[in-house]
Amino acid sequence: MIRRSFLLTATAALTIAMTAAQPAAAREQWTKRQANKWYDKQPWLVGANYNPGSAVNELEMWHEPTFDPATIDKELGWASSIGMNTMRVFLHNLLWENDPEGTKKRMNEFLAIADKHKIKIMFVLFDSVWDPNPVYGLQSPPIPGVHNSRWVQAPGEARLKDASQYGKLEGYVKDIVGTFAKDPRIVAWDVWNEPNNKGGGNYEHIPDKNKYVALLLPQVFEWARSANPSQPLTSGVWIGENWDNLDKVDAVERTQLTQSDINSFHDYSWPEKFEKRAKQMLSYGRPVLST
Repeated sequence: MIRRSFLLTATAALTIAMTAAQPAAAREQWTKRQANKWYDKQPWLVGANYNPGSAVNELEMWHEPTFDPATIDKELGWASSIGMNTMRVFLHNLLWENDPEGTKKRMNEFLAIADKHKIKIMFVLFDSVWDPNPVYGLQSPPIPGVHNSRWVQAPGEARLKDASQYGKLEGYVKDIVGTFAKDPRIVAWDVWNEPNNKGGGNYEHIPDKNKYVALLLPQVFEWARSANPSQPLTSGVWIGENWDNLDKVDAVERTQLTQSDINSFHDYSWPEKFEKRAKQMLSYGRPVLST
C-alpha cells in the first residue's frame, strides 16, 4: 500500500564520520517493492527547500570563505521547532571541481548540524533554473526585490553544451554520491531540479537546452547508481498535464518517470490541480514526494 505523503524527509539518525568513497558495484533502479519498503520505514515527511539567509545561492552557501555554520544552526533550529524533519539542499558541480575535499568536509559539517536538529537532507546535484552562467568564487550581492536574483544553474550553459567536459560532471556525481552513499543522515538524492526548465527570470534561454538535458540526464542517473547509494534517487517533473501517460511527456520527463527510484513532482497551482497531479504520479505504484 502506498502512503500518500507529499512533503519531504525522514527520521533522524546518529551522526557518522564522513569516509572516503569506496568502489562499489552499480545497483539497478529500485523495484516498486523496494521503493515502497523504503518508504514504509519513513515517518510523515515534511520540510522545505533550504539555503541559508546569508547566502545568495548554492555557490555562496558552500564556498569556504562564506560557509556559515552559525546561521545554518540557527535556521535549522527554527525549522525543527515548528516540526520540520527534512531539508532539500542544492549543491553545484563547480564547488567540487574547484575544491572537492573542502566541499565534502563542509557537507559533512552541514549534515552534523542538521542531524543535531533531527533533520535529514535531500541533496540536489544539478539545477536548470535561473542564471545559466555560474562563476565560482565570491558572489555578487543580492538585488533587492528580485526573486532568486543570484541563483545559478548547474551545469551552466557552456558545460551543458560541451560533451567533452562531461567527464568532470561524472567525477562530481560519482565522488559526492559515493562518499555519502551509506550516510543515514541523507534521505534521498534529487539528481536534477526541473531539468527541462528553460531557465526562468530575465535570462536568455539556452538554445536547444532540452536536447542536451535529454542526453545528459540518463547518464546522471547511471553515474549516481554506479556509486550504489543506499538512498533513493529521484528527479521531479513540474510542467505538463499528463504525467500518468508516458506517450504524452517529453524525453526528459520520460527519463524522470522511468529512472527515479521514488517519484517526485513540483506544483505551483491550486489545491485541486495539486491533487490531480498527485494522483497521476501515484499511478506508477512508487512512493511520491512533493519537492
